[in-house]
Amino acid sequence: MKHTLPDHVLVVGASAAGLSTAEALRRKGFGGRLTLLGAETALPYDRPPLSKQILSGIWEPTRAQLRAKEALDALDAEFLLGDAATALDAGRRTVRTASGGSVTADAVVVATGVSPRALPGQDGLRGVHRLRAVSDAVALRTALLGARRLVVVGDGVLGAETAATARQMGLDVCLLGPQPAPLTAQLGPYVAECLADLHRQHGVALRGGALVDRLLSRDGTVTGVRLADGEELAADVVVTAVGSAPATDWLRDSGLVLDDGVVCDERSRADEGIWAVGDVARWRHQGLGRTLRLENRTNATEQALAVAGNILGEDRPYVPVPYFWTDQFDVRIQAFGLPSPDARTVLVEGDPAEGRFVVRHDGPHGPVCVLGWRMPKQTRLHRASVVDHYTRPSRRTTPSAGMSSA
Repeated sequence: MKHTLPDHVLVVGASAAGLSTAEALRRKGFGGRLTLLGAETALPYDRPPLSKQILSGIWEPTRAQLRAKEALDALDAEFLLGDAATALDAGRRTVRTASGGSVTADAVVVATGVSPRALPGQDGLRGVHRLRAVSDAVALRTALLGARRLVVVGDGVLGAETAATARQMGLDVCLLGPQPAPLTAQLGPYVAECLADLHRQHGVALRGGALVDRLLSRDGTVTGVRLADGEELAADVVVTAVGSAPATDWLRDSGLVLDDGVVCDERSRADEGIWAVGDVARWRHQGLGRTLRLENRTNATEQALAVAGNILGEDRPYVPVPYFWTDQFDVRIQAFGLPSPDARTVLVEGDPAEGRFVVRHDGPHGPVCVLGWRMPKQTRLHRASVVDHYTRPSRRTTPSAGMSSA
């Protein structure tokens, strides 16, 4: 059957995944109408620098913009910014917006990302910050410049990066979370413990396996955190990085399948003429034989390219080798693949004692992940050992799962 090209593509979400989809459509020859709808008023910007370069003050906030205005103009797309999507009629492919408007297209791409979770009692309490938007990074930097003690609640990528940046700014920092060591879920226990040692060496106080009972406050301003075991940690500023949820509330009555994201097939298609991309998309990974949702910058770009191709009729499954990186203090950690709880960790290059190494995680059926510590070139070379695990069609029927990363 001949594929019918759309005359109009609407991308809902104007951040990295949404913009990358639009750019990929143009590179692949799409000459029709192209609309990007975004909830934020700012031009599309990158989020990884928020917890590092923007927070530290090394970059001005405008430097995080993904493209100069001239490049956006050359895209020949209509940008509807500052107007959040509120509902989708999947049958008509019509999106309603907060301003009361609506946009109808032949193809709709959902790229609304995720929303940060909050702790009970957090909203409205002065001195408590989340870090998702560029305005959040600017506000947090201002708060840290006038503070001495910071508690970061959440030991994932965002929490650990924020703690590292704040420590380099001279604050007394405590990083706490439920995991034994920061990023255990993303890195596995061995590399995560190396990261914990790195934070300790730089003076960060760690509270692994810690749960928060409540935030402490006086006169509407946070004064610290009380842990479930009764310990109280004083703070001038508290950052909560307690995970995120896919931004799908606006899709509740759309008829799309929602289950920790927009559920899609192997081609990232959620319904006829409707696709999902980036942090919000949970698609069936053909190589793993299960659905997967990835919260990382690399996936936003790679999946956008795949979705653009499939909108234009390429009809190819999206089968990536998951990749993410994190920069903390003077260390860049890179990971190809996903660590497995039952994997065996094997040192394949370098020496942890010298601060440069590559490890491989071997699962029951072979290598599943390669992680590098200050060895970027060598880590990329070892990526080949895990490619088959992700790209070869699988008959495995393991349960659906998600993995969040930066």
